[in-house]
Amino acid sequence: MADWLALAAIALLSAGLTGRFLIVSMRAGKPVGRVFEPGGGQGHVFLFDGTDLIGASHPGTDRGIHDWHGLRDRLADEFPGFPSDPEHVEQQGELVVTAIDGRADRDVFCEWIDGIVRVELRRHCQTQDGKRQNPDTDPLRLAMDQAPYPVWYLGGDGGIRWCNAAYVVLARKVRGRSPELFDPLFPDVSDIGAPGKKTRISIATGDTGTKLWFDVVIVPQDEGCLCYAMDINAVVDAEVAQRNFVQTLAKTFAQLSIGLAIFDRNRQLALFNPALIDLTCLPADFLSSRPEVSSFFDRLRNLNMMPEPKNYGGWRQQMNDLLQAASSGNYQETWSLPSGSVYSVSGRPHPDGAVAFLFEDITAEITLTRRFRSELELGQAVLDHLDEAIAVFAADGSLAFSNAAYHRLWKSDPDLSFAQVTIVDATRTWQDLCAATPLWGEIRDFVESRENRAEWGGRVQLRSGAHLICTVSPIQNGSTLVSFSAPVETAARGPAHAGG
Repeated sequence: MADWLALAAIALLSAGLTGRFLIVSMRAGKPVGRVFEPGGGQGHVFLFDGTDLIGASHPGTDRGIHDWHGLRDRLADEFPGFPSDPEHVEQQGELVVTAIDGRADRDVFCEWIDGIVRVELRRHCQTQDGKRQNPDTDPLRLAMDQAPYPVWYLGGDGGIRWCNAAYVVLARKVRGRSPELFDPLFPDVSDIGAPGKKTRISIATGDTGTKLWFDVVIVPQDEGCLCYAMDINAVVDAEVAQRNFVQTLAKTFAQLSIGLAIFDRNRQLALFNPALIDLTCLPADFLSSRPEVSSFFDRLRNLNMMPEPKNYGGWRQQMNDLLQAASSGNYQETWSLPSGSVYSVSGRPHPDGAVAFLFEDITAEITLTRRFRSELELGQAVLDHLDEAIAVFAADGSLAFSNAAYHRLWKSDPDLSFAQVTIVDATRTWQDLCAATPLWGEIRDFVESRENRAEWGGRVQLRSGAHLICTVSPIQNGSTLVSFSAPVETAARGPAHAGG
């Protein structure tokens, strides 16, 4: 035992215990508290026999350190590379552990001396020329400590050998106020991705489990790798918001009966709704594969879901014209399909060079319009076969329609004029071809009135001497029917006279 004590005394004296050594914790790269406060000398020195502490240079100020593990716990924050047991020092003979914050002004020196492990906490405050060195003015250290994103160095064993202040702040945010800095926050290098390329990685905070997102880049070194992490939480939040917005739009579009197809600036299908599948009969897997606009319309043509082009040679040019018209917002066509369906197709420009096509089935509207037109034509044909001259005036006094007998009687065809014919215009025409009568003014008043509307009539005489019976009848919606017919006696004599 005396030999051990003598050896300890010699080692302590050889260390020159007149210095002063400070170990500080980091909070955002700034000192927050002292761990050791030695009274003088170059630094603390500890002697261990195995894991047992057998001597210390400042036993009064190093309370709480009774063995190797106690010292390691005290040094864990700033020197996470400190060996877990003395056998590591025995295997290497000498070992220098640098501070995790990269400062070159302090380290831990471990050496094996005849079964005793000597640990010295050293501080290098002078340069070779004797001038005092201030590590806080080192531009490289300032650049790393004030960098807004975490930077760290992984050793060959997978442990953290160095990190900057931003990494420490992140570690405390994720693992609490006293994190184990030697244990990496991010996955193994093999899981990060190819060297030099960004890899999106998330880590979860301990309290809430909230995910923090980073773009991580690794740069291989001789004995480990240097790693950089860029905070992209704002980017991820924006992407989530955009995705939610697109999903909201998709849900809205899903309720539309109009088929929607949006092609991005590269002319690939970016968005479509279920109505497009129903209207075009295009398979969902085809639409989900994001086909180009040319493939989209080719498939429509193959399924007979668009008018067949007259010649395929001009088909491509027709598609180019279609895209150009849609890009300027001028594309609007009605497609009559071989199946009998009728689609209204329009193209609209969208931001960032995108183009949207809208497909609407207007078969029912077109059928109803055609049927209504056919009924009007049938009704007009029936009126044209009547001997009575008939004119119908709307509630506003305009001529709605008239028959062929009316045109022959009054020698005018309102359909040939672009100007609208009113009851005033019509009565002037009648007055020019008839003897003077107050009947025309009464007819004008009746057409414009809204009350006391009952059927009435009167007799008028043409300038040729022929007589006519004029009948004025109110009909629905405030309209008025005016008819002109020959008197009964004239109509009766006419055939007999002709027969005689």
